[in-house]
Amino acid sequence: MTSQERILRLLRGKQAVTSSVLCRLLGVSRQALSKHLKPLIREGKIVKQGSTKAASYRLASRATKPSPTRSVTKICRLEGLQEDAVFRELSLRLNLTRQLSEPARRIAGYAFTEMLNNAIEHSRSDRCHIRASVDAYDFRFEVRDFGIGIFHSIRTKFGLPDEPAAVAELLKGKTTTMQERHTGEGIFFTSKAADRLSFRSHRTTLLFDSRKQDVLLRENRFLRGTDVDCVISRRSRRDLNEIFQQYAPEQFDFRFERTKVQVRVLLSNCVSRSEARRLVNGLDKFREVSLDFGGVEILGQGFADEVFRVFLVAHPHVSIRVEKLRPSLAPMVQHAVDESAKHRLTIG
Repeated sequence: MTSQERILRLLRGKQAVTSSVLCRLLGVSRQALSKHLKPLIREGKIVKQGSTKAASYRLASRATKPSPTRSVTKICRLEGLQEDAVFRELSLRLNLTRQLSEPARRIAGYAFTEMLNNAIEHSRSDRCHIRASVDAYDFRFEVRDFGIGIFHSIRTKFGLPDEPAAVAELLKGKTTTMQERHTGEGIFFTSKAADRLSFRSHRTTLLFDSRKQDVLLRENRFLRGTDVDCVISRRSRRDLNEIFQQYAPEQFDFRFERTKVQVRVLLSNCVSRSEARRLVNGLDKFREVSLDFGGVEILGQGFADEVFRVFLVAHPHVSIRVEKLRPSLAPMVQHAVDESAKHRLTIG
């Protein structure tokens, strides 16, 4: 008799049984019990009541309908596509505000916009297929483009001999992301924050599994373009800001002092969207944010758009005051800000 069959037998004729009792009767750990319970819950054979250590389980009655997997699919043209707008639509349609914990929502927003932005800016594909879903345990999204392929793109950018060498470069993590800041940095942080993240392109699949603390590489049949598959636990407790701080390169110096942020970056550059997302992460907790750009000599369009349009539109309760910005960079900020958010931006 399998462990799943034993669980069904133990629950037969009972109102509900706690996880601690099931662990004792089966002689397994909570982690092992969870592995046996998840497929039974997904198949609608048992019902979970409560959460965490206080959870209990009962057999599903015939009248009980299993919690369905809610999903959304889209085909998008990449030219002019705004990744933040796509995520807001998916979030509304899947009701992610209620379905995900606050840490999981932050990770989902960061991971999805990073992966879709990669397709928009690097894939050279004219379109992509998007699928997002929520089941009893996870939020999952897939971004599939039909362009040059992620490993080919890295090989070209770094002048590497072949795609296996590109995979090896990507696996260096921080080293790669700092050498080519716009390519790889988002991938690195997403791989740390998500539970599972995989990239399939051409004949290679690269899988980051945070649950098992493992990285897997395998060969597969040829696939044109890139397929990104990301899984985030609905109840994830990972703190995205702590991940940024843990792995932040020495070249960055983000000092957070209540509602004021002083930003100094290596070579005084603020260029990529990923850098911008790391900067604004967590600032939605405040109503007034001062950004000190003293010493910043270059401000990229992607960086400016992410901070002064995407962030302000997504968080209408936040006002931003920009301090010590070079006059030559002010037009970049003014051009980026959305008309509806201009009254919440001050350049002093």
